Amino acid sequence: MTERTLSRARAGDEEAFRELVHPFRGELQLHCYRILGSVQDAEDLLQETLLAAWRGLERFDGRSSLRGWLYRIATNRCLNALRDKGRRPPTVAPIADPPEPTARGEPIWLEPYPDALLDAVADTAPGPEARYELKEAVGLAFVTALQHLPPRQRAVLVLRDVLGFRATEVADMLETSEAAVKGALQRARAAFETRLPASYRERASLPRSRQQRELVGQFATAVESGDVDGVVTLLTDDAWLTMPPQPFQYQGHAAIASFLRDRAALRGRPLRLVPTRANDQPAFGCYLPDAQTAVARPYGLMVLTLEGDQISAITWFGDSSVFRHFGLPG
Repeated sequence: MTERTLSRARAGDEEAFRELVHPFRGELQLHCYRILGSVQDAEDLLQETLLAAWRGLERFDGRSSLRGWLYRIATNRCLNALRDKGRRPPTVAPIADPPEPTARGEPIWLEPYPDALLDAVADTAPGPEARYELKEAVGLAFVTALQHLPPRQRAVLVLRDVLGFRATEVADMLETSEAAVKGALQRARAAFETRLPASYRERASLPRSRQQRELVGQFATAVESGDVDGVVTLLTDDAWLTMPPQPFQYQGHAAIASFLRDRAALRGRPLRLVPTRANDQPAFGCYLPDAQTAVARPYGLMVLTLEGDQISAITWFGDSSVFRHFGLPG
């Protein structure tokens, strides 16, 4: 950032303002996603943040970095959005007559995040006090665990442990004391660690391999041929199938096979899959062929969690409105 560019932006030069904020757009949108759990809400809140920054640029006094100032606006906008119950449907319509689940979890609002949007933040180094790398802090299990924290604790943990802002900086962003930030972080860490799978950090750091590509291909072939047994053989013994925001959770071969067979019978025909990636994990846009035409229509999105040469989790998202964010065909 140069003083000349800042002065031009303050004088109403929109091009200068875009030049100032462009380097931070990708990471700000990802920040909003981590706090809100929704790619669509994150997109909206990014626009609200940039509009507020444009209108309030005169109040930026330069005592903090422009990046820190933008994070302050984005974080508080997200916290306001979480307090505004009108932004999300108050109830979840249950799926029809599912088999008895292994467990019923707490319903959370969660959407997958397209890997294409991660490209803009891939080279962003976190601050020196960060505890998580980028790949760790975008995985579905990580974002899911965040959604179980109270909003303010969620924001503090992301700002401190993911982005590496100092406690004094976070206190300034949230207009609170440094002691309050440290207390919120301590409580957030304790609750967060209980939600994160024990092997998560090891899995998140694994590079993509030919073996994993073959595993994902075998999964797609089994799904498209309606081969439930073939799908189940690719799973770990303790694999989970979840479908946020639905509370139903299925663990193990027998429970997952029962659910898959039940849904296949209701659909009456196998799904067609289009590969994509979400949250740095393999994913598929799923389409249901029309019985009367050659058209297959959006049906949902699946994200796979891999563990070695097996699949340890299948996460199903039934809201196909996210397809546009992934560039998936309609």
